[in-house]
This record gives sequence, C-alpha cells and structure tokens, in this order.
Amino acid sequence: QVQLVESGGGLVQPGGSLRLSCAASGIRFSVYIMGWYRQAPGKQRELVATITPSDITNYADSVKGRFTISRDNAKNTVYLQMNSLTPEDTAVYYCNARNSFRNSWGQGTQVTVSS
Repeated sequence: QVQLVESGGGLVQPGGSLRLSCAASGIRFSVYIMGWYRQAPGKQRELVATITPSDITNYADSVKGRFTISRDNAKNTVYLQMNSLTPEDTAVYYCNARNSFRNSWGQGTQVTVSS
C-alpha cells in the first residue's frame, strides 16, 4: 500500500522559509517522478515542482528561484525548500508520486504565509 506522508508545514511570516518533507512507503521510490503541488482556497490544484529519478527538476514560474525540490532515495523522501515566501504561497501542499502505472497523493500539509 502506497503511503505519502507530508510534514513541515505551518505558519510563517512573509519573507520567511519552510522546508517540506514527504516520506514515501510502499513504492520503489527511486523510479518514481516525485512532485509537489498546492491548492489555495477556491483555486485548482497546481504544480509547484517535480523531480525525476535522474534528478531533473521542473518548477512553476511562480516559484522559480525561490523553491528547491530535492530527493533522497536512501530515505525515500522528497523535500521542498521554500524561501522568500509570500502570502500568495499560502495553500495546502500535496506530495505526488507517479510513474506509468500509478499516481499517488499524500494527505497534504498546510502552509500559511501571514504577518
């Protein structure tokens, strides 16, 4: 059974930083494309960043230069380092694992950027 468990969300002031983690189990982590998505109230879920098994990364234009996605295959964990946060980054952040056969989601972690 696939499990993706996010952690690291919370309340942060504008300009601050957070690091999200997603621990995966039940999958052969190293062969999956891992990603972070977010959904703000009243909006559709959107891509934030993805990282392939060969560490090729892709970012939404809105987070380029501020967010960094990385993975540790030995720990079955994907990270999202978020810097220079703004109120527009407020959302529930979801971890995603996908390959040709499976597309799995975590339960989400809330990130709130507010003074």
